[in-house]
Amino acid sequence: MTRSWFHSSSVQSSSPPSQSRFFLPTEGVMLPIGAFNNKVAFITGGGTGLGRAMTNTLSQLGAQCVIASRKLDVLQQAAKEISSQTGNKVHAVQCDIRDPEAVSCCVDQMETLTGLPDVIINNAAGNFVCPSAHLSPNAWKSITDIVLNGTAFVTLELGKRLIQNQKGASFLAITTIYAESGSGFVVPSASAKAGVEALYKSLAGEWGRYGHRFNIIQPGPIKTKGAFSRLDPTGEFEKLMINRMPVGRLGKPAEIANLAAYLSSDFATWMSGAVIRFDGGEYVFMAGEFNHLQDVSPDQWKMMEAKIRSTKGS
Repeated sequence: MTRSWFHSSSVQSSSPPSQSRFFLPTEGVMLPIGAFNNKVAFITGGGTGLGRAMTNTLSQLGAQCVIASRKLDVLQQAAKEISSQTGNKVHAVQCDIRDPEAVSCCVDQMETLTGLPDVIINNAAGNFVCPSAHLSPNAWKSITDIVLNGTAFVTLELGKRLIQNQKGASFLAITTIYAESGSGFVVPSASAKAGVEALYKSLAGEWGRYGHRFNIIQPGPIKTKGAFSRLDPTGEFEKLMINRMPVGRLGKPAEIANLAAYLSSDFATWMSGAVIRFDGGEYVFMAGEFNHLQDVSPDQWKMMEAKIRSTKGS
């Protein structure tokens, strides 16, 4: 009985939940201007989506940014636009992170342009929804090569060079809330992101002695054109996501950019090995077995309570 009540009410709601008015986003830069002066930041996937938002914030804060991905024209356009807005140089370097030789060449080029980085953000990712019974070996490989192998190649290449040069750095990985729980229909991504988290937590323990910090952000749904076109092609899933979020709205790219900047900054030098869930409460809502009872109306509660009180025995 209760299942039919909260299923029907949660699916039919089309406007944002009323509580979202309490949780309006603040999208301005959080840290003081100049917090990243004289620092170099390397961001994979930095030309689009969340990566671009993080690049923009770090550049506003004074960092000299190097952004990398396969599409050089997209990178160059993003670099030009961000530089014109912030007044700080953004370099575009083409790199297929699935190829360790390409990663090595990319780092060579960065060393020539800026020197080794102080901040590394592994943001590049790939994902799509698909029934696991339909997955081909190539589909599996296409995601795990980018997410797990690409992150490992970038991290190990840069880490070895930084160690050799006795230079400390902050490493940050962008994963997902289902790296912890697992999730059907995105099994390659869930598996690869879980591997990234194991990599970062392992290196946080091993490489602290070299001056390296490793932290992880698990974002919930933050709407960007690229991700949502592959994960929610019809737009219907967005409504369901909002209705299961205690704050009543999706995240904004600028919000995760501020968190990434803090974790990568000198204000967070005692943070390493941390996994930060950043999802508007979505994970804990889905985990709570009875949380969907929020959709039961006052009149329905009266009926249920009357039935509960009338129940006899154990």
